[in-house]
Amino acid sequence: MVAPGSVSSRLGSVFPFLLVLVDLQYEGAECGVNADVEKHLELGKKLLAAGQLADALSQFHAAVDGDPDNYIAYYRRATVFLAMGKSKAALPDLTKVIELKMDFTAARLQRGHLLLKQGKLDEAEDDFKKVLKSNPSENEEKEAQSQLVKSDEMQRLRSQALDAFESSDFPAAITFLDKILEVCVWDAELRELRAECFIKEGEPRKAISDLKASSKLKNDNTEAFYKISTLYYELGDHELSLSEVRECLKLDQDHKRCFAHYKQVKKLNKLIESAEELIKDGRYADAISKYESVMKTEPGVPEYTVRSKERICHCFSKDEKPVEAIRVCSEVLQVEPDNVNALKDRAEAYLIEEMYDEAIQDYETAQEHNENDQQIREGLEKAQRLLKQSQRRDYYKILGVKRNAKKQEIIKAYRKLAMQWHPDNFQNEEEKKKAEKKFIDIAAAKEVLSDPEMRKKFDDGEDPLDAESQQGGGGNPFHRSWNSWQGFNPFSSGGPFRFKFHFN
Repeated sequence: MVAPGSVSSRLGSVFPFLLVLVDLQYEGAECGVNADVEKHLELGKKLLAAGQLADALSQFHAAVDGDPDNYIAYYRRATVFLAMGKSKAALPDLTKVIELKMDFTAARLQRGHLLLKQGKLDEAEDDFKKVLKSNPSENEEKEAQSQLVKSDEMQRLRSQALDAFESSDFPAAITFLDKILEVCVWDAELRELRAECFIKEGEPRKAISDLKASSKLKNDNTEAFYKISTLYYELGDHELSLSEVRECLKLDQDHKRCFAHYKQVKKLNKLIESAEELIKDGRYADAISKYESVMKTEPGVPEYTVRSKERICHCFSKDEKPVEAIRVCSEVLQVEPDNVNALKDRAEAYLIEEMYDEAIQDYETAQEHNENDQQIREGLEKAQRLLKQSQRRDYYKILGVKRNAKKQEIIKAYRKLAMQWHPDNFQNEEEKKKAEKKFIDIAAAKEVLSDPEMRKKFDDGEDPLDAESQQGGGGNPFHRSWNSWQGFNPFSSGGPFRFKFHFN
């Protein structure tokens, strides 16, 4: 009796008649083997039962070498190959068993199983029919009849699949092929046919899956590797495309199409790698130039245009060129409305342009697709703070400068406005009061924006001169009245001119 969970049990659950391989008793007289061969067979059998497949295989190799006409040695070696998932190696051994012992129905039935899995339906049917003519056991007869029915069904489905493919009814062909490949799982040709159907139906990743299986089932399958590489290329995955075309060239270094494709992919891959290095170094203008070259190199593959624009959008955003960033990011989002990277980069550009509502909308859309992204969460919080801040006092607007203005621009704008709005320039009492308020705002804006620490607080949505936005409450240490600015010379920070104002 076979113990549950044993190697014999596991094999038997997959190949019902394979138990015979393990439990077959050695018939020394019939096989005419010597003592050494018998020793290898018995030791191999024990190792196989213990699950030590590699060691068992070595013993059966030795048995076959010791007696090339011993059908039991081939039979048991086939057992190990099948247990190791090496059906290709098992098939010749089962064929040799049948040559040596024509009435060995278990071996013929098992070979029929393997041929059916490989999609060799005519050869499989021949084995099942011969089993039925060779005085089989009740179980063998039942299994052979069952497999014959299954094989007939596969023949019918294959014919229907081919007809559907020829008439370009690819969905129907896929349906028929799905059913066949549940049985003929090792049929490389049918997998390649289904891959063609998937390509026609615009499902390249499913095609890749079938072609990868075919590349393993069929030796030296350069065509499969070439197709996989081109599909990955069209999907925009240049690295996997390069890897697969190299596999093609390993099999045939003179393969014309693979070599031509390899040169194209390698050129593109080099451009992209170079562009990404430039981004890491903060050389955004140079990176943009590289990605523009990518689009020129492969204009026929839309994926590379979209991916290149996505990275160009990122570069413009990081280089604080918001107008260009918004334009390119928007082009990406027209094609891919849910592109999180483009949404984040456009949101950052909107912040620079002080378009807070638009920035919030982009961050919220991005968050819907990636709610765990900390960068999105922080960006959204910042945009909301800046929106609230914009409804109060905005120091950038007071001085009339952009948020990415340099300190020199800020000082220049301040000097111009301070001279324009100094209260001494106004005689009318109402105008003087208005000018005083304006001058205080201008001076406060200069104080905040010319101080790196205070400016950072303001850029993060906190007004360092606003008591309400300061933690801990209490008085505002930065609050200034008009009197506190009297005698203050706004033009004394190193400029060539000196002004003196007299106050009544």
